[in-house]
Amino acid sequence: MRRGTFVRWGVPIAAAAVIGAAIGAGPVIAAVSGGPVLPERSAQQLLADAAAAVEKSEGMPPMSGTVQQTSSLGLPPLPDTGDGSPLSLLSGSHEVKLWYGDENKMRLALPTQFNETNLILNGDQLWYWNSDTNTATRVKMQEEHREARPTPTAPAVTPQQAAQRFLEQAGESTTISVSNTAEVAGRPAYQLVLTPKDEASLVQEVRVAIDGEHYVPLRVQVFAKGSAEPAFQVGFTQLTFTPPAEENFTFTPPAGAKVEEKAFGPSDVDTSHADGAKQVAETAKVQGGGWTAVAVLPADALAQEKDETGQEKDPRRGGEADAQTLLDTALQAATPVSGEWGSGKLLRTKLLTILLTDDGRLLVGAVTPEEITKAAGVQ
Repeated sequence: MRRGTFVRWGVPIAAAAVIGAAIGAGPVIAAVSGGPVLPERSAQQLLADAAAAVEKSEGMPPMSGTVQQTSSLGLPPLPDTGDGSPLSLLSGSHEVKLWYGDENKMRLALPTQFNETNLILNGDQLWYWNSDTNTATRVKMQEEHREARPTPTAPAVTPQQAAQRFLEQAGESTTISVSNTAEVAGRPAYQLVLTPKDEASLVQEVRVAIDGEHYVPLRVQVFAKGSAEPAFQVGFTQLTFTPPAEENFTFTPPAGAKVEEKAFGPSDVDTSHADGAKQVAETAKVQGGGWTAVAVLPADALAQEKDETGQEKDPRRGGEADAQTLLDTALQAATPVSGEWGSGKLLRTKLLTILLTDDGRLLVGAVTPEEITKAAGVQ
């Protein structure tokens, strides 16, 4: 992750072009009486405004606020790690507090059930505070390696990241409309509504709220078919577009805390989880595309990670171990299925269908069971 990209927002040019081809100049949903009303914009105009705002400010404007992620995917009860691991994000609510001055001044507070971690970036110095271990680590960035500075891993994706993902997916298979009457964190916002056309998708619609003044994504909501409440959402619950006070970017270790010093360079980057994810991606094949894409990979691609002693790693550490724990737990509620493609176990949630075949394949997609078994028949 290059310097500053963690907090940049911008719709990729390719995504904007695809959306433009799909929707032309509209449509625009009429304003609803009683809500905040912004000047009308078509989806194309709104995305152009967002791109222009990024170009002007070279990223996000100064701000502070709270981001909340809520998941209700309809999965079986999952192990409670209580530490903000990726597995814990698949159910319940999680918060991240953010202070952003510019790409050299940022603070994230990551509260969990039992503790809190803080990551404070101020110029060439980075503090990492963990209240659970009562440890403060001061990282001194080596000038020649500042481009490789460590990027914080928040316990929830940002609205910007989620918005970009879904906008890249939108195209001719998507009906797109825009409303100018939404309100998020007390701010008037436009709301792009992305509706898949394919009946085989489990997604009813995705709503992307974009701030009416700064054109920054404020919230993303994903609705499953047949559900009135979002199955997944991430967005600001509180937000102020003013430069945070300088004191937010200074840190003094509490009395009695263990203080560690560390210099950071390229050799300090931990790529183990990234390498594992890359290996999984390389073994996966994709059947179909867009909203009805189905990932097909060997079931053992998520095999439990082992450390240097040969012992299985704690699943709370994330990565493939997390994914394997999720899969094992989910398949306990799966039902036996069979067809011309073979046999296996199938689990359908609000937004995902998972099929583990007896011949060692794992198929996952936001599609109906009929669609995923059809994919299983493709060799």
